[in-house]
Amino acid sequence: MYRSNGNYEAFARPKKPDNVENKSAYLIGSGLASLAAAAFLIRDGQMKGENIHILEELPIAGGSLDGILNPTRGFIIRGGREMENHFECLWDLFRSVPSLEIENASVLDEFYWLNKEDPNYSNCRVIENRGQRIPTDGKFTLSDKSSEEIVKLFLTSEDQLQDKKITDVFSQEFFESNFWIYWSSMFAFETWHSAIEMRRYIMRFIHHIDGLPDFSALKFTKYNQYESLVLPLVKYLETHHVQFQYDTVVKNVLVDHKPDQILASTLVLELNGTEQNVSLTENDLVFVTNGSITESTTYGDNDHPAPITQEPGGSWRLWKNLAAQEQAFGKPEKFSENLPKESWFVSATVTTLDDKIAPYIEKISKRDPYAGKVVTGGIVTVKDSNWMLSYTLNRQPHFKDQPNDQLVVWVYGLLSNKPGNFIKKSITECSGSEIAQEWLYHMGVPVEEIPNLANHSANTIPCYMPYITSYFMARATGDRPLVVPEKSKNLAFIGNFSETERDTVFTTEYSVRTAMEAVYTLVNIDRGVPEVFASAYDIRTLLNSTGRLMDGKKLAEIKVPWLIKILEKRGLKKAEGTMIMELLKDSKLI
Repeated sequence: MYRSNGNYEAFARPKKPDNVENKSAYLIGSGLASLAAAAFLIRDGQMKGENIHILEELPIAGGSLDGILNPTRGFIIRGGREMENHFECLWDLFRSVPSLEIENASVLDEFYWLNKEDPNYSNCRVIENRGQRIPTDGKFTLSDKSSEEIVKLFLTSEDQLQDKKITDVFSQEFFESNFWIYWSSMFAFETWHSAIEMRRYIMRFIHHIDGLPDFSALKFTKYNQYESLVLPLVKYLETHHVQFQYDTVVKNVLVDHKPDQILASTLVLELNGTEQNVSLTENDLVFVTNGSITESTTYGDNDHPAPITQEPGGSWRLWKNLAAQEQAFGKPEKFSENLPKESWFVSATVTTLDDKIAPYIEKISKRDPYAGKVVTGGIVTVKDSNWMLSYTLNRQPHFKDQPNDQLVVWVYGLLSNKPGNFIKKSITECSGSEIAQEWLYHMGVPVEEIPNLANHSANTIPCYMPYITSYFMARATGDRPLVVPEKSKNLAFIGNFSETERDTVFTTEYSVRTAMEAVYTLVNIDRGVPEVFASAYDIRTLLNSTGRLMDGKKLAEIKVPWLIKILEKRGLKKAEGTMIMELLKDSKLI
């Protein structure tokens, strides 16, 4: 497997790999990573669909890509996926998947046209004082010291950040900036999370710093990601006769060790309560989605909280069983154990039942939520919320079967063990109605009307996800297994708990990238995997982002040592008449 850059081979079809007709594949889990791997095996590996087996413990595909109408509870979304134009592997995949909405179009075509016609941006990103936009919304409000800390983290190599937390690299004044409000609420970062991942995010999305305050950097699907991404991908695979086997738990993958290789030799399955073994050869390729952020999810309803659980679930047990056999398979306990009680655990889906709540939504978003276009443009965060509450309305309807007079709102609280401002309980203790009341309070609904609206004008489903931020726990090299571990002949790890360089977890792109790298390596496909977009190495992007982070300040106004040396008169004088001066002027730094 090698990485490519540019479009020379982006649309080329690789030759049929040697011996692929004698190979088969077993994909454990049916999340986006597994579905993508199956599609790459068919399209680029030219493997017969009949030889591809997807083993899923649930009765439905899609993993963490949500969107379902539960017949007893109502509409449920556990989360939403923010996407951008440089998800190179994701769009490489979906250019080949037919749209279910538009005839003779791909999912990429559908997505591209939608976001051209209805571009995303937010009119209000942060509120306080019960629905009032903060005066500094749109500015990062970073101090000189905080700006210096960001640059220092950017320039620090990952091997110097082993097991470090975000609090180890930033001082308190950084956490008081708007930048941290935008950053933490948008990406779900907590102060105790990985400094390595924080650095990767800064490098990965530095080209979108300008669009961070108003979400103009983001793009969204027409409907929830289950209906817009999973269903067309499943249909594509079914058309190619991929074998889906649901209600199947993979308890273990037994591996044989030899001096020069690691070989997956047996799948240990549980089907209808009966254990079965499947023997494997070197021609049987195994792709494991190790761990899951939505494993063991529980649900409440309008009158009951979601039950609290620490049940590990099948994907975590499988990873632990694999890790017990081989050190190179990672350390699942670093991600699944000892999560702080303050962590984000709960989100909720609010479905409005009449038009009484809509005016409060429109007052903040400055858009008609029933118009079928962008509403909030991403999350709106409540700065003075004890729960660090955020909410979002994507384009409505968010579900194909959603009535036109209903709205579906996603709400989450980044801090789980704090009492609310209106409901004096932690979010984990709250029923759906109580979560809705806390949200309506921060929206500015008159206090005397809140209980009635929460109980009669909305239906709210809370869900508890014990591992939802486990991706971000502080880590070191080796804690996540490489996509294809050294010496592995037929076993790969895919998804956001596997390790590939430079890219960022908690993204659809990471799932698809690891799937692509795994398939291209094990099948030996002679075509490059697109490299992570290299904006961090573009001097123009770096300078423009620097200017935006400083809220328009000029270099001469910044009083920190690392800039004083740059700003010596002799240095600027020498730059006159050169490309450097042009770049500084273009980025409005001088």
